[in-house]
Formats: sequence, structure tokens, C-alpha cells
Amino acid sequence: MYAWSETDVMIENAVREWVDKEVRPHIQALESGEMKPYPIIRNLFTTFGIDAMATDMVGKLLAKQEAAEAAPPTPPESSETSASSERSDGGKKKASSGNPLAAGSMNIILTKELSAVSMGVCATLGVSLGLGAATILSRGTLAQKKRWVPPLATFEKVAAWALTEPDSGSDAFGGMKSYVRRDGEDYILNGRKTFITNGPDADIVLVYAKLDEGDPTVDKRDRPVLTFVLEKGMDGFVQAPPFKKMGMNSSPTGELFFDDVRLTPDRLLGETEHHTGGDGRASAKAGFVAERMGIAAMALGVIEECLRICTAYAKERTLWGSPIADFQLIQLKLARMELARVNVQNMIFKGIEMSTQGETPTLSEASVVKWYSAEAATDVAMDAVQLLGGNGYMREYHVEQLARDAKSLMIYAGSNEVQITQVARGLLSG
Repeated sequence: MYAWSETDVMIENAVREWVDKEVRPHIQALESGEMKPYPIIRNLFTTFGIDAMATDMVGKLLAKQEAAEAAPPTPPESSETSASSERSDGGKKKASSGNPLAAGSMNIILTKELSAVSMGVCATLGVSLGLGAATILSRGTLAQKKRWVPPLATFEKVAAWALTEPDSGSDAFGGMKSYVRRDGEDYILNGRKTFITNGPDADIVLVYAKLDEGDPTVDKRDRPVLTFVLEKGMDGFVQAPPFKKMGMNSSPTGELFFDDVRLTPDRLLGETEHHTGGDGRASAKAGFVAERMGIAAMALGVIEECLRICTAYAKERTLWGSPIADFQLIQLKLARMELARVNVQNMIFKGIEMSTQGETPTLSEASVVKWYSAEAATDVAMDAVQLLGGNGYMREYHVEQLARDAKSLMIYAGSNEVQITQVARGLLSG
């Protein structure tokens, strides 16, 4: 069974100390929009050397790929050699992402500690790296990776991942109306995206759109989905101001508009309409898995912070001459919070174990994790508000923000209702 190592605990303590010093004092400024999250994240990267590590890892990855592409092709392995290799691996094929930004214990610790204080800052970082940079790394050509990944990996530039549309919601592909049409060698993009994390400020935006080949006999729902990389300031590309939201206010979220945006072929991810890994749907679904697994780490941060606040409050707050920690109903709330913490943490541990073994959760498995952890965090945060009573309703005690932020987890990355459907489909397809 996986457990936090001594090194993990040291990292956790260091990150928590940094968060208390660099993030917690600025919560109100972040929540109001007076302060943007990007300088704080760059401070994080510099403080812990993440920018230097990312530069080194991305450089080695790109150099390795460049050498592999320059080398002459090797003959295929014989069936006997292949079979021997499979037997030595226990007959189970393991997937390797080749992604230096893939989740590990440090990523989980960063996520939960940031989410405990400002989930919006965490979302800004997670989308830019985990969806933006990671998608280019997994689907882009070597030239595209060299062009866009290095400044994203160090957070010099910020990415957005644009899939959701006003009329599509959870039917992201079937209801997609953004489209591209060919114009010579170029493409012309039109449409609109909404609820896009980092959308108002992103330097680099990955946009999913359907290819309209002018054939009215092809059902719009079945048209190929292509992925393009746009950059701030392109003609016809408008990044609208941030929405006003219930929670996660430290993360700018907005709409994107595309009015005859001309895209050269080098902006088509993979530079082909027929990617070996499938069309844009495939890369988006890979993003869904990463995003949904990441929700568990965000949820754990909320749960741990609520438990910390409520345990201390229950010991200090007296009623009828006794600390409220003596009351069984208060103990029940605290015990349920601990139960949620253990369950979500164990789900995370399983995810880390799979990652270290080169395995990837199925979409159904990721949906189980997202569904449970989002619901658990929301329940814990609402119980925290209730436990603190009138104080819980005040901003001073932080749990009211945690409750607003936690609720977003039940909608973010696909509503919990959609997760339930995905889980059921996974069961019934077996």
C-alpha cells in the first residue's frame, strides 16, 4: 500500500509553509481579482526550482525525440522476441506517457496544499500545465513542442484548454458548434467557447473545433474534431473579461470568440487531420482522465483544511461550560470528515501507484474518483460551515470560501451526474 514517504512529508511541510507565507495573506486580493494568480505561481516555481527542473526535463525529452526522428528506422522485433518481452512484463502492457509534467506525489502535494487555501490558484496552474502543455506534449510534432512547451513548462506563459461551449455543456463533442473550414492550405475558425479557465489572460490556447467539409450529408455530430493552438492577439480572436463566479474567484474564467480566425497548418496539433491516436476527441478524453484524477487532490486539500479548522475550533469553543468537542454530534461531524479524508487519500494513493507502474486509469475509473471526492469535499465543507455556526458564515474563518470552492468540484471537469453515467457505462460495457 502506498503511503507518504519521509521526503513527501518534508515537501508537504515546505509547501505548506510557502503557502502560508505567499498565498494566505493575499486571499482577499485574489478573490476580488485585485491580484492575479500568475505571479504567485511563478514565485512558487522559482522558490522550489520547478522552473529549472522543467527546463531540464523538457530539454532532455525534446533532444531524445529529435535524435530518434533523425535515426534510421529499426527493423520490427520478431514475434518470438515480442512474446518474450510480454512474458517478462507479466503479460500486462504498461503505458508510458513520456510526459515530464505527469502527476507524481509532488504534484499531488502542491495541488492539495494550494487548494486548501486558494483552489483557484491551483486550477490556474493545473489547466495550464496538466491540460495545455501536456496535450501539446502528447499530440504535437517536435517543432510544435519546441515552439510552445518550454515557456509553458516554466510558467513564463499561461495556457488555456478550450472545449466547452454555451450550448454543449457535458455533450462536448455532439453539441460542438465551433468549426473550421479549409481555405487553401489554411483553416478558418469560427465559434465560441465558454467557462474557460485562464481564458481571459492565456498566452496560448488549445481550441477544439469540428471540421466542416461542406458535405450536408455528414451529420454535424459525427464530423472530425481537430485541435489548434492559438495565441493571444491573433486577428479575430477575442478573450472576454472574467466571469463573476460563486467560487474559485482567484482563477480567471471567461469566454473566447473566434471570428474568421486564420490558422496556418503549423497550428493544427500534430500537423495532420488524421492523427495516429485518433482525432481531437481522443486527446480531449485523455485530458478528462487527468483532470478528473486531479479533482481528488483538490478535494483532499479542502477536506484537510476543514478538518484542521474544525478540530481546533471544537476544542476552543465552549457551550454550556464545555468545549463543543465533548458533544457527540460534533464528534460525528469530525469523524465523518476524517472518513472522507482517508477515502479520498486512498484513491489518490492508488492513482500514484498506477502512475509509477506506467498505468493509466480508465475514463470510468477516473469518473469514480471525481464523483466521490467532489461530493465528499462539498459535504465536508458544508459541515464545517455548520460546525462553526455563525462564525462559519463569516469570511474570517475561511470555511465559507472552502464551501463555495468545493461546490465547483461537483460541476468542474464534467458534472457529477455525467460521472455517474460514465461509471455505469463502464460497468455495462464489460
